[in-house]
Amino acid sequence: MIANLYEDKPTLSFEVFPPKKDGEFEKAFEVLTSLGELHPDYISVTYGAGGSRAGKTVELASYIQNTLHIDAIAHMTCVGSKREQLLTVYEELKKNNISHVLALRGDRPRDMSDEQYASRDFAHASDMMEFLKENTDLHLAGACYPEKHFESFSMETDLNNMKKKQDAGAEFFISQLFLDNDYYYAFLEKAAKKGISVPICAGIMPITSAKQIGTSITLSGSSVPKAMSDLLAAYGDKPEEMRKAGVDYAIRQIRDLKENGVKHIHLYSMNRPKTTGEIVAGISCEK
Repeated sequence: MIANLYEDKPTLSFEVFPPKKDGEFEKAFEVLTSLGELHPDYISVTYGAGGSRAGKTVELASYIQNTLHIDAIAHMTCVGSKREQLLTVYEELKKNNISHVLALRGDRPRDMSDEQYASRDFAHASDMMEFLKENTDLHLAGACYPEKHFESFSMETDLNNMKKKQDAGAEFFISQLFLDNDYYYAFLEKAAKKGISVPICAGIMPITSAKQIGTSITLSGSSVPKAMSDLLAAYGDKPEEMRKAGVDYAIRQIRDLKENGVKHIHLYSMNRPKTTGEIVAGISCEK
């Protein structure tokens, strides 16, 4: 059980995603093999909007679990899924010896009508967690947001939702990316006061191109500190220099977290073994 890892030692884990184009899918196994050589404690695999890539998620997670012999977490979203669909995915996970899921609401599919959205089976990730806890033997993880979910009314509301996830069966949490560690330290204090007692893993995404500010950062709701803005101003139009600067920023960010008692790091690898490997080498992670 992955939650037990958090009790024994510092951990390092990665996130990967299934390629959108089937023609690129074979390369994903090469990426996984390379990432596996970095000896993470587990690897999570994302899920398409509305479950559009559920089969690919299971296939990659199975490769991680059964070929690389590394614990796998399959993401599972509920925004576009019916109960029966989730149980079908569960049966596929079970056949492939995958026992952990990161339970997420997920983003609304672009082709989902207002009527469909309003009548969906699960309004929140915590609702899906309750269903999975009652109907499966899966181990559940949840997502959390150091600077609150962008749709939440307030941080207090977001922390209440996080507590609901814990009460629904979340055994640990993986945080959304953040670029300013002070937000994370403050978040940990607030979560503890709210009664969050399960482990929380710090999600770190290396910002290696200016484009990411317009995609990942905007969608995550993370703020951009001056130190990162300065890097973008200096290297934004110099791809390789920006990549190296982003790697260095992530290394410094993780070192600061570890020096301040944060033991569990989850790297958003973006399917880039080279960049991920440089960060792992830079933090000299002792597991």
